[in-house]
Amino acid sequence: MRDRSIRRTVFWAPLSLFVLLVITSLISPDAFLAVATRLNDWVLEIFSNAFTFAAFAFVLTCLWAAVSPLGKVKIGGKNATPLLSRWNWMAITLTTTIAIGILFWATAEPIYHLYNPGGLPIEPNTPEAARFSMVSLYMHWSFTPYAIYTVPSLTFAICYYNLKTPFSLSAPISALTGRPAPKLGADAIDCLALLALLFGLSASLGAGILTISGGIDRLTSLVSGPVMTGCVALAIVGAFFLSSASGLHRGIRVLSDINTKMFLLLMLFALIAGPTWEILSLGGQSFTQYIKEFVPRSLTLAPFDNEPWLKSWTVFNFANWMAWAPLAALFLGKISRGYTVREYILVNLVLPAFFSIVWMTIFGGLALNIELGSPSFLKNILDTLGPERILYGVLDYLPFATALAVFVVAISFLSYVTAADSSLDVISNLTTKDGEATDRAAPADETAKPRKTDLALKLVWALVVGFAAWIMTTLSGIEGVKMLSNLGGLPALFILIMFNITLIILGTVKLKEVTI
Repeated sequence: MRDRSIRRTVFWAPLSLFVLLVITSLISPDAFLAVATRLNDWVLEIFSNAFTFAAFAFVLTCLWAAVSPLGKVKIGGKNATPLLSRWNWMAITLTTTIAIGILFWATAEPIYHLYNPGGLPIEPNTPEAARFSMVSLYMHWSFTPYAIYTVPSLTFAICYYNLKTPFSLSAPISALTGRPAPKLGADAIDCLALLALLFGLSASLGAGILTISGGIDRLTSLVSGPVMTGCVALAIVGAFFLSSASGLHRGIRVLSDINTKMFLLLMLFALIAGPTWEILSLGGQSFTQYIKEFVPRSLTLAPFDNEPWLKSWTVFNFANWMAWAPLAALFLGKISRGYTVREYILVNLVLPAFFSIVWMTIFGGLALNIELGSPSFLKNILDTLGPERILYGVLDYLPFATALAVFVVAISFLSYVTAADSSLDVISNLTTKDGEATDRAAPADETAKPRKTDLALKLVWALVVGFAAWIMTTLSGIEGVKMLSNLGGLPALFILIMFNITLIILGTVKLKEVTI
């Protein structure tokens, strides 16, 4: 890696620290887990409120941006042309953010909540507990997480296209000062964000590995273990490297289109084949309750202030989104040229959030309906086989269960490949000196073959992330995934707050400058 085009500090600092952590986990796994657990507990103890309050602030900022004069601003200027059609834009946004998460958690998370309703005086495994579970799914998987992505990506899009800032997470500094950020400051911000994304990518890949391994275990005589999870990790890493190496239009665009259509097909089949009325009834009641409880839950007001439950679920989810968000902002912002701020919020926040609500309604409602009708059936699967097997237990209640399980394994594989694909693209651009110039000067040339330097960088990052995810899932399963999410979210939290403040300034003090 002696290529002069590489930003050496941004490449080597996060890579060295991350690899050091992985090596340490191999040499002394017990000591590593003990230190990681203590560090994770410290993050949760000190910054829990910061995660939840910041997430709520991002929702409010998106609402303000949509109704303010900033909403009329076109990204790239009045004459800018879109890079993507609205459908492709929507599909890429949906599948490169939380898609793998909804597959894993839509059926697993509500079973946890059904038997542990957040410290509230609710009897477990009752219709009331089921509504609590669904409301919690909506809180963790709809408007708030997509707002976490929308704020930084919208801010970056305006800075990059309208104010011509560098392709860096120091873009807000450049936008506010009118000149490039000091090299040391820009490198520090990009290093922090890259380290956060490495944790987030590894955590999400861990969830993907567990989902796919659970499906293979369900479909074959193979037992899920270190060898199987290692093979799954290697297959996913190889696939998302090859996809990322093919460029935006040949890789991510095609995969996201297929991925979204597979999501829709699976969702429609489950609704029709399952107990349709019960699913819709529970969903309607829960969504109404979600609207009523959104503010008190967002601000963790009583009675929604049970700290152990919040740290294990709400903070975990928000930290995971924040770990991904800074680097995702560069990718999502880059592909948004030619659309207005209001269109951006519609496509990046509103539509994906409603899609997620429908998905959670169908699959979360299906899981809860099964558990209420057959008490402890899914709970036993959770306790004995792990959360990765719950989805397949739910599918056993539907027609063509085996074929559905095969379909879910395929869609799980494709979902993570699509999400990681975009991240590799951004990491490659961020760690090279001329990545930003190429992207903006010739945005229509996205199908050009990647440079050898880009391919080498993508291969390195793909292998590192895959190895880290395999180690953590082997050592500590889903708890390791949660720790990676929390640790990655901490540095990202402060970067996102900077983006949020910048967006407000751009929409008020600097509105004329961004209206080009």
